[in-house]
Amino acid sequence: MSSLNGHATPEKSRLEKSRLDHHESDVVIIGAGILGSALAVTLGRQGRNVVLLEASMKEPDRIVGELLQPGGVQALEKLGLRDCLDGIDAIPVKGYYISYFEEPVVLDYPKLAPSEPAPEGWTFHHGRFVMKLREAALACPNVSVVEAKATALVTSTHTGQVLGVECIRKEQEIKDCYFAQLTVVADGYASKFRKVHHPHAPKFRSKFWGLEMIDAQLPSPYYGHVLLSDHAPVLMYQIGSHETRILVDIPENLPSASVKNGGVKGHLRNTVLPTLPESVQTAFLDALEKGQLRSMPNSFLPAATNKTPGLMILGDALNMRHPLTGGGMTVALNDVCVIRELLSPERVPSLSDTSLVLRQLSTFHWTRKNSSSVINILAQALYMLFAADDQNLKALQRGCFRYFQIGPVDGPVGLLAGLIKQPMVLFTHFFSVAFLSIWVLLRETPWTHLILFPYQSIMVFWTACVVIFPFIWAEIWS
Repeated sequence: MSSLNGHATPEKSRLEKSRLDHHESDVVIIGAGILGSALAVTLGRQGRNVVLLEASMKEPDRIVGELLQPGGVQALEKLGLRDCLDGIDAIPVKGYYISYFEEPVVLDYPKLAPSEPAPEGWTFHHGRFVMKLREAALACPNVSVVEAKATALVTSTHTGQVLGVECIRKEQEIKDCYFAQLTVVADGYASKFRKVHHPHAPKFRSKFWGLEMIDAQLPSPYYGHVLLSDHAPVLMYQIGSHETRILVDIPENLPSASVKNGGVKGHLRNTVLPTLPESVQTAFLDALEKGQLRSMPNSFLPAATNKTPGLMILGDALNMRHPLTGGGMTVALNDVCVIRELLSPERVPSLSDTSLVLRQLSTFHWTRKNSSSVINILAQALYMLFAADDQNLKALQRGCFRYFQIGPVDGPVGLLAGLIKQPMVLFTHFFSVAFLSIWVLLRETPWTHLILFPYQSIMVFWTACVVIFPFIWAEIWS
């Protein structure tokens, strides 16, 4: 039997023999993506015996997971994995360029202290970053990476405890099993194991359709671009020296993307193209003609406490938010930082102590909210505003942009960056936007219609409450 980092059999350590010969380990992780690979390295460096299963070790090719916010960079540094951003043609990101009906505003990431340099995010090809994390896992002596497709969890019929994973090894196409004291499900947004062990199901109302533009001239290089118009938002950001990603949000059953109107390509050509900056239109058309159009569902999934003995669900299998703000990898890497502390050998000498592990996982569920809640709520609320489809939401969208122009932007941008993690800061700025929206509405209301303003202002405020409170409740009660 072989693994991707196996060595000559006579030289195998006792732990490696346990992993590869006897298929026994402390931890088996399903999925060598961002979270799975980072977690494998982190636990391996703590002395845990880890098996990392991945269906295919080829470089992934996907259209999201390409922007790591400064808060995610901080988490990567805490984990000792900052060098995984080196050598992948990553592009530094200084903040956001937001265009509202072609009226722009530039928002820089805020400094954490006057004496410190401004924080940076990074954009890159998703697959290249994943491969660097996998290289770190392959280089870790306590981790064995096995190319195998997980097919089922091995569960005790008496206690319900998860004991390991059934899989099919790629090289031999035969069934196999790997047993562990703790099994981690980190198989992504389309997790096949979530349904039985997670009380919630993902909800989505749109997809991101993505193209890769070559040598596009962005209005503001080294900034993530958000383009707002009468249609759903468009994102643009450079992911390499010559490549720029453009993501177009297309809601379900959008008339302009119907078959009779030319489908998604018709929508992109007829509706989206005219709203893009002139400097990128040629590159956009060239990418569209090449036909390399791909999509990803924009999902929302509240987290839930891991309650199954022997099992831990993480990453997009556990918790998702709209990718508009690019917060997914930041949440994942922060989760690994929390797990490193809560499941450290000092706190949990043996992962076979399932009752202690479950208590720590309960603590993890609430501790992670210190960083994940703000990102989750902000992503969903901003999408509702940026994809405004009624007059009240459009008023809030307009107020949000004016707030970016005249308000104290360090708070909102710090929230977007994953640097500010206090929910009260989000709450304060969100309702400041709501009140500014009402003020802007008053100033734009003709005096002949002022009699309707009290009703309109109440509806705008009510809409703000409807936008944010369901996601706040989801974070509190999930």
